[in-house]
Amino acid sequence: MERMDSGAETLLRRLNARGYEAYVVGGCVRDLLRGVTPHDWDICTSALPGETKAVCSEFPVVETGLQHGTVTVLLDSTPYEVTTYRVDGRYSDGRRPDHVTFTPSLTEDLARRDFTMNAIAMDVEGNLVDPFGGRSDIENGVVRCVGEPDRRFREDGLRVMRGLRFAATLGYAIHPETAAALHRCRAMLEQVAAERIWSELKRLLTGSGVLPVLLDYPDVLSVFWPELGEMVGFDQRNPWHCWDVWEHTARAVAAVPAEVPVRLAMLLHDVGKPRCCSVDKDGVGHFYGHAALSAQLAEEMLHRLRSERETARAVLELVKRHDLPLSTDPKLLRRRLNQLGEERLLQLVEVQRGDALAQTPELVTQRLEELEEIKEAIRQLIAEGACTSVKMLAVTGRDLMEGGWQPGPALGARLQFLLDQVLDGKLPNQKEALLSFEKESRQRKLP
Repeated sequence: MERMDSGAETLLRRLNARGYEAYVVGGCVRDLLRGVTPHDWDICTSALPGETKAVCSEFPVVETGLQHGTVTVLLDSTPYEVTTYRVDGRYSDGRRPDHVTFTPSLTEDLARRDFTMNAIAMDVEGNLVDPFGGRSDIENGVVRCVGEPDRRFREDGLRVMRGLRFAATLGYAIHPETAAALHRCRAMLEQVAAERIWSELKRLLTGSGVLPVLLDYPDVLSVFWPELGEMVGFDQRNPWHCWDVWEHTARAVAAVPAEVPVRLAMLLHDVGKPRCCSVDKDGVGHFYGHAALSAQLAEEMLHRLRSERETARAVLELVKRHDLPLSTDPKLLRRRLNQLGEERLLQLVEVQRGDALAQTPELVTQRLEELEEIKEAIRQLIAEGACTSVKMLAVTGRDLMEGGWQPGPALGARLQFLLDQVLDGKLPNQKEALLSFEKESRQRKLP
């Protein structure tokens, strides 16, 4: 097990020396038990906020949440939240307690928490207080609510997403009673701010256990993105697709690297399919124009959750172009690098690979091999410094002006023309060759 942070240890010992109980609690204990270094440290104590401030008077103390019993102590600029044992009142807004009541009981404080893995406290000597079996659930890989699952989720709707996120990121199974309550209480997400859902969704999607979560809980995700619900059970009627649109999508998400833009692109790449399905005379399904429609829907969906602009831009480009033709032809790849840039083109290859991996396995072997060759060909072009933009041309606007061109749009167009010649392999990206071509063109009055 990882060691307790020295700053947290200092605060526990100080509080203990003044006669107060004090423990690290919640996510940091969960991570310690998993052998993971915690990102932050939360402390609970029997000391009231004013008493905590007195004990820590030699350190900077910020009154971050006195109404909820919390102060933040800064040790070497590292923040430690210290909260008095409390019992929460009613959650009339489905997000935060209307009021809290301080309690001398650690067990009562732990009982208000969301999941058993987060309801464990540890003292300065490493002894655990674990009244709800959180350690066992961690060892067995189980997400389980503390107490009555419905009550926990109705107190705070964000816990619905947190439960799915923990299952996806930790690779844990959700306890049956907690799972049933997740489905029953999914509408609580309607009361949660879009930004909070967005934060949890991104972490969920990049989890190693994302596949079973997507397969089992599309109804939960459809609360904020109802477009996803249209994909569930939608038969593609196509030999290339042995799964319905939703299962194809879920498998595609799990098949690509755990990067937010790529996994979001896979989640949304076929969201338009149910709305543009046609069936030919042989009963085969076709989805003409689905990439463009999926991008249109994705834009609306990302806006709804207040996506960051750069993330949305990357996702939409990948969704819109997810079936863009690719091959190992250097001319085509130079064009694609010019069109998309290195990062986006390599992401597109991963998107097409994920799409293929979620199709009928026996039909995609050759395509998967081709995509590996394409990826290697792209990397080779990049390593060779292949010219794929005007900035990479061996000649500049100044070079052309010295040859007689005037500043303005025509000069920019000429540079683009030279780039097109290089991209098509008609001219080498060499200054002497390009200037020679320019000289000959002027002499012969060629384009």
